[in-house]
Amino acid sequence: MSGGTQNSLRKALGALKDTTTVSLAKVNSDYKELDIAIVRATNHVERPAKEKHIRAIFSAISATRPRADVAYCIHALARRLSKTHNWAVALKTLFVIHRALREVDPTFHEELINYGRSRSHMLNMAHFKDDSSPNAWDYSAWVRTYALFLEERLECFRVLKYDIEADRPRTKDLDTAELLEQLPALQQLLFRVIGCQPQGAAVNNFVIQLALSMVASESIKIYQAISDGTVNMVDKFFEMQRNDALKALDIYRRVGQQAERLSEFYEICRNLDIGHGQKFIKVEQPPSSFLQAMEEYVKDAPQGPIVRKDQVWINIEELCFMLWRSLWLYVWDAIIKSKCII
Repeated sequence: MSGGTQNSLRKALGALKDTTTVSLAKVNSDYKELDIAIVRATNHVERPAKEKHIRAIFSAISATRPRADVAYCIHALARRLSKTHNWAVALKTLFVIHRALREVDPTFHEELINYGRSRSHMLNMAHFKDDSSPNAWDYSAWVRTYALFLEERLECFRVLKYDIEADRPRTKDLDTAELLEQLPALQQLLFRVIGCQPQGAAVNNFVIQLALSMVASESIKIYQAISDGTVNMVDKFFEMQRNDALKALDIYRRVGQQAERLSEFYEICRNLDIGHGQKFIKVEQPPSSFLQAMEEYVKDAPQGPIVRKDQVWINIEELCFMLWRSLWLYVWDAIIKSKCII
């Protein structure tokens, strides 16, 4: 059987599966309209889903709907992911989840995290593969990296307590402990962004390019949050204890490493016209001279709590006063002993 015939047969079987699933939903499901919308938004057709089907899903998971409805929708999407071996179905299901994270209220994030805690994580696609064709193999590889990005996106929301795309970055106002917790989470998310560079046949796949455009657009806010947090961290660095300073130094080194890779990622996006002319930010390398100063500080950084600079100034004034008072008392005592008259 020729490759073209196999491909046509595969598409026909996929269409038959979708039709059968819709027919079963019409008869057996208590959530008939939602089940039909999910199948049609994530069908085997190798092109983007119709907006009306995606909107029907979003309506079912809004904050105004009963939590049982939201839980059912998440379970239905998870079931769709776990049962399929078709790259188009898997990718379009992930695409729906990604858009929901961007466009639906934060309660959806929380429900998704809770679902992952009570069951095996729905975004774990490490073993997913569609080996029906050489191209499908390349598409499967990108599906796996896309799932890793979405999984990390949820983890970042859990750590930050807000959505990095929907809300204003807050890293410029954090204290040291918060910075050392949140910056690594943001850097890991940026690592997953950079990992979404398509390879092989995936480079020219339109559905993949559509999902990649969302990933690329989110990288701008992620990078901004990391940059703001790095400036804040550097401002606090020379008052840190040694353990905190070592963590901050690792974060600063990774900023430099990721800046170069992010520039390469943006160049690939520009060549593919990802974002349709969107202006990506200019990625700046952190100064290496400052890294040397940080490394020198860590060598002799104190092990215990640091006294703030304003406290140091107050303590110096107090010390001077105590020395002056001691000297005055010593002189006065000497005068008394020698029975001198002032």
